[in-house]
Amino acid sequence: MFTVWILSALLHGYVGLRLVPAMAGWPLATAALCGVLAASAVALPLGLRAMRRRGGLSVTATYTVGMFALGLFSTLLVLTVLRDAGLLLAAVLGAVWPGGPLRDGLVHGSALAVPVLGFTVTAWGFVNARRTARVVEVALPVAELPAALHGYKIVLISDLHVGRTIRRGYVQAIVDVVNRLDADLIAVTGDLVDGSVSELAPHVAPLGAMVSRDGSYAVTGNHEYYSGALPWIAELRRLGLHVLMNEHVVLRRGDASMVLAGVPDFSAHHFEATHRSEPRAALAGAPRDAALRVLLAHQPRSAAAAAEAGFDLQLSGHTHGGQFLPWTFFVRLQQPFTAGLHRLGALRVYVSRGTGYWGPPKRFGAPSEITRLTLVPAAA
Repeated sequence: MFTVWILSALLHGYVGLRLVPAMAGWPLATAALCGVLAASAVALPLGLRAMRRRGGLSVTATYTVGMFALGLFSTLLVLTVLRDAGLLLAAVLGAVWPGGPLRDGLVHGSALAVPVLGFTVTAWGFVNARRTARVVEVALPVAELPAALHGYKIVLISDLHVGRTIRRGYVQAIVDVVNRLDADLIAVTGDLVDGSVSELAPHVAPLGAMVSRDGSYAVTGNHEYYSGALPWIAELRRLGLHVLMNEHVVLRRGDASMVLAGVPDFSAHHFEATHRSEPRAALAGAPRDAALRVLLAHQPRSAAAAAEAGFDLQLSGHTHGGQFLPWTFFVRLQQPFTAGLHRLGALRVYVSRGTGYWGPPKRFGAPSEITRLTLVPAAA
């Protein structure tokens, strides 16, 4: 933890040293920025420590302030680095083009622009994170789709992260939206919780009231394993969700059938040795004449194994779409797909940007979503 304090001080100091001297012409703005940086340098490590602690209102308040500080400071840091890169470019241009842009004006104006943009983006991101996720409509073409499955609707939610700042009211609002979508099937692709069953069961309870024709099916995400996967699997099943652990069910409409399978999180075996994610095992014994084979897998990087196993569609989450810029670009270093509909050979992969958020209450450039995927016949 001492290292986190040192790193926080150094990074906040860097932002202050790069911006404050250049803002001397705006004393009120300078004082405000100094105060924010000083408070953030303290709040951020305390918030990270509170993430691992149980407690009442004081711990929750410390976590909430710390996560807000993390969201704001990460944007200030990125903008400061981008400003320095721009000033370096301006200096190079000035050396080869003496009559070019006035660098002094750029220095002072850009220094003020960084905190103004940082606060604006963070406020906007907070509103986006706290509002109820909007519905994203996706038409999914399926070759030789039986008439009985035309218009079949799968409603997907993922990455709710019920915890310190996402509570029952937030979850209930999502359930209310889901229940208006006339779903044939509800899929939940993991990372529902950040905390224990004893702490969060009342806040997750509204999920038991989700309504669809064929039921609600879920798989575990990595955060379930941080929070006690076995008790959470039992709790979700008690609420009426079918948790698929390397297994499948066959769903029928008239003379047509669809296989729905689910696997534990890609990293689950590091926490529970018997929970290794095995798409091939999940499909074992499934009817070969099924019109569609769908896999629920928390992480997009399960796609390679899903394609090899013979699935037609994989539904995933995990990435949050990056949650807010510029981290949307860094997700691609860890996952093959960030958000939306993709193809890997014969496999289609849909990655939700998530229905909640994790850590900083901030979404910018990656809005949360409740996804309704509708099966339609592929054009000949």
